[in-house]
Amino acid sequence: MKRLRVRCSRLLPLFVLLGAAAAAPASPSPPDTSATAAGPGFVLWAKLDDVVGPITAGYLTDAVKAADRRNADALVIEMDTPGGLDTAMRQIIKAILASDVPVCVYVAPNGARAASAGVYITYSAQVAAMAPGTNLGAATPVNLGGGMDSTMAHKVANDAEAYIRSLARLRGRNEAWAAEAVRKAVSLPSQDAVKEHVVDFIARDPRDLLQKMDGLTVKTASDSSFVIHTAGAEIRDYPMSFRYQALSILNNPNVAYMLLLLGFYGLFFELSSPGAIFPGVLGGIALILGLFALQSLSVNYAGLLLMALGVLLFFLETQVTSHGVLAIGGTVSLLVGSLLLINAPEPYLRVSLKVIIPAVGASAAFFIFAVAMALRAQRRKVVTGSEGLVGTLGVARTPLDPEGKIFVAGEHWTARSATGAPIPQGARVEVVSVDRLKVVVKPVGDS
Repeated sequence: MKRLRVRCSRLLPLFVLLGAAAAAPASPSPPDTSATAAGPGFVLWAKLDDVVGPITAGYLTDAVKAADRRNADALVIEMDTPGGLDTAMRQIIKAILASDVPVCVYVAPNGARAASAGVYITYSAQVAAMAPGTNLGAATPVNLGGGMDSTMAHKVANDAEAYIRSLARLRGRNEAWAAEAVRKAVSLPSQDAVKEHVVDFIARDPRDLLQKMDGLTVKTASDSSFVIHTAGAEIRDYPMSFRYQALSILNNPNVAYMLLLLGFYGLFFELSSPGAIFPGVLGGIALILGLFALQSLSVNYAGLLLMALGVLLFFLETQVTSHGVLAIGGTVSLLVGSLLLINAPEPYLRVSLKVIIPAVGASAAFFIFAVAMALRAQRRKVVTGSEGLVGTLGVARTPLDPEGKIFVAGEHWTARSATGAPIPQGARVEVVSVDRLKVVVKPVGDS
């Protein structure tokens, strides 16, 4: 017991210290420096300077998600577009409306435009601005698959008008002008767009844009008021990834057309020379990429079949003697198919004539040249084999009475006189015909 008392007396100061530490108020923890509440934030900057299609829609959708994920102060979409596909446009607008970060559409640089689908995207953003010398408008929907009857055109126009009116009401912009942009395809320069309350202001450059955005109160997807603080904010570019850059090249109808031609001709040369391998591999890859590129375009399958028929006729020209008829048919089929391949009302969605005419002309010139060389080879005198001996001159090594030996084309042949008359030794003779391993000759000139 004595030893236990001694040990407890020794541990008593330790218990006192522990109790005092537990009873003492906790000291304040050091401030969290990971969150920089004070100081300027950053703005994510994306660019749309192409046709609105699946590639640009995926890129801008990723930009909106990145702005949300990184807690950016705002996302700015610098826009210069002639328009594009309705489905891609709606995908971009859905992403903007679902964003908790304010989105600003900035029609820039000077001379840029926001036409057709670009108008809808501009109306969907919380902030809309334009650079000097820019314009927007002409939002009338068009059918990329060809003509529409009056009933269908009326339905599409009503749907487009209702859609842009809803966006105008949501963002408090000019609803009447939006309806006219759809019904009458009207457009506005930047100064008039501000006066008509279509956009919020004109900004000379990115810094001027961020300065004028600063302090605006907008509503985000969570339906909460959000005060934008962008004065002095850092601008961080959000460039296209390599994947989107590569796919955006395929989004060009001229590139899709050339890939189709390369694919067709690669398979053509592989079928013409089986075992070459490289043309077949290259043609297969190009053909698949071309068909992938056509998925975002309005393809006329009659035009695609006519192009394939043209290449098939070119191939048959190399296999069948048609004296150029199949080559001419292939040229006409390829030209008509190229013109019909993409049926779109807007020039930027069609294959350019500057691409079609040189491509068809080069194809026709190549195959016409090949046919001409084939016909020339057919008319050329045979110079090999037994047929090549006919008309060749030789010398009689022995008298031909009526048979003997002659020397012709570097060889000794058994020969027979064509007339039956004797031919003396050393006389010059000409081969008239070949009878198995014996030649028939006639004398030529003097001995």
